[in-house]
Amino acid sequence: MEAFKRGFEAINRGDVEAALEELDPDVEWHPAVQALVGGEATVYLGHAGVREMLRDLWEAFAVLDAEYPEIRDLGDRCVAIGRIRARGRESGAEIESPLGYVIDFKDGKAIRLRAYLDGDEALEAAGLSE
Repeated sequence: MEAFKRGFEAINRGDVEAALEELDPDVEWHPAVQALVGGEATVYLGHAGVREMLRDLWEAFAVLDAEYPEIRDLGDRCVAIGRIRARGRESGAEIESPLGYVIDFKDGKAIRLRAYLDGDEALEAAGLSE
């Protein structure tokens, strides 16, 4: 859970290297932000893939901020439920959406992150039901 918090705090402040410290070198990241803006789902692999994803997000959005007030520790997995707020760099369009993550860990590092645009979907994917 602490690794997740540190990683997303680093992303919110634009610190790629600090975020990568919390990720396994073979990380698999399934983001959901592209779906918010009509893009195609993409899976980013490894630190190079995460760098590419973050670069693309920061180029597209002048403001990108996520918060996760609810985080459940499930041992080698956690579920984070929160919101994302963003403003397009060129369009100025603002978006706000629920966002949930299911994060799997290996040796204290995130190995797989799966994002959902609905917190209940994230809970269900983690085997929890509300």
